[in-house]
Amino acid sequence: MSVALRTQLFLFLICVSLRMGLARYIEDNEASDGLYSLLSLAQKRESEDFIFRRPLRCLDMLATDGLFTFVASKPQLACAAFIIAEPSEVISLELSDVSIDCSAGDFIKIFDGWVLKGEKFPSNQDHHLPLYERYTDYCSSTAPGATSRSSQNVAMIFFRIHSPASGFTLAVKKLYNPFPCNIMSQSPEGSFTMVMPHQRKNCSFSIIYPVEIRLTELSLGQAKSNELSPQRLAWSGCSGSGDYVELLGGNGVDTSKMFPVADLCFSLSGLAQMKIGCDNSVVRLVSSGNYINRVSFQYQLLEHNELPKARENSLENFCTVE
Repeated sequence: MSVALRTQLFLFLICVSLRMGLARYIEDNEASDGLYSLLSLAQKRESEDFIFRRPLRCLDMLATDGLFTFVASKPQLACAAFIIAEPSEVISLELSDVSIDCSAGDFIKIFDGWVLKGEKFPSNQDHHLPLYERYTDYCSSTAPGATSRSSQNVAMIFFRIHSPASGFTLAVKKLYNPFPCNIMSQSPEGSFTMVMPHQRKNCSFSIIYPVEIRLTELSLGQAKSNELSPQRLAWSGCSGSGDYVELLGGNGVDTSKMFPVADLCFSLSGLAQMKIGCDNSVVRLVSSGNYINRVSFQYQLLEHNELPKARENSLENFCTVE
């Protein structure tokens, strides 16, 4: 099945689900990776002084600064907006002009990260805040509005509104982040460098596509002899070193539920590459906090005929790509 056809099918299924009046929180719904196709529809700012404004849809993707206003024309019981910025940015969100009835079951919640298919990015293991602190609940706030700042380049807002003409305005602003961590890529092709300066932290770069990843540079605090080992489902060397890079593959967004493809815990200046034929491909940097760790890599989309066939490079046992 082609990417375009799969995207159309997923969006159709989402629309059908919303019309059936699903009342459960959006993280319990089977939100589809077809949402990412909406990135190409994002409006771009024409000047620094221009404030972009447009209506907010019940199911939406936002990739630019601006003011987005939602007004319910009918009961909307399962709505969500996914916000994404550049890898080197975090997101500031602010609610204003809110007219909802919390006592009647309406709610607006902001989440620090994304929730898709019941899975969270960043995972609970990789985020520095406990799960309950990642939510900002308008109905529980004593302030007239609600504000939130993401820890990475993605955030989301999900809401339920029963009464027509009720709604709110969401202000989205992007802020520079000098040390990006836990990044969701907007593109299936590109390059990036993750740097972790003396912090005990895990950082993931997530690419929601099957890709070929090429590690071009890896600098770790401790140099230990190891090798790039495809499809090794358990290991004791790198995970015990405290500072290492692992490549993961899977069909969800929670890195703790993905499958290890390879791991490296030694510095390299050459080229190591791996094809990951999964819906989600991840480069994850694990740091002990004792050193300055750095990994540089390039990635490009795998076409269907380029998906790995050889057993030593294949993920067919736990990834299905059609």
